[in-house]
Amino acid sequence: MKALGTQLAVELFDCDENLLNDNNLLERSLIEAATNAGATVVDSVFHQFNPYGISGAVIIAESHVAIHTWPEYRYAALDIFTCGNEADPDTIAGEVKAVLRAERMEVSRILRGVTVGEQERTYAQTPT
Repeated sequence: MKALGTQLAVELFDCDENLLNDNNLLERSLIEAATNAGATVVDSVFHQFNPYGISGAVIIAESHVAIHTWPEYRYAALDIFTCGNEADPDTIAGEVKAVLRAERMEVSRILRGVTVGEQERTYAQTPT
């Protein structure tokens, strides 16, 4: 089945709460994970909340990597969306899991744009 992209909704449980609240570490780690996965980093923005928690996004040419942390629950939600075949979203998930020292990771995989190819074939066969 051909898709335009793959999206991973990643839940990271029982992480090191200090790492979940380290804005610089998170930004560097997501950029490094994206690069190691074959993605092209375009930009990033991260925000540290008071008293704790971080939301951040790394924009990649292939789409994005975003994270939201809840240090008080030792939890992070990671969203990885890659288009094409150059970037490997599983590599990004694995590297972020290791950096945050998550004891458990749950991943939901969604293929995006699957019907687009079917629609193109249907339209191509329609007489004009």
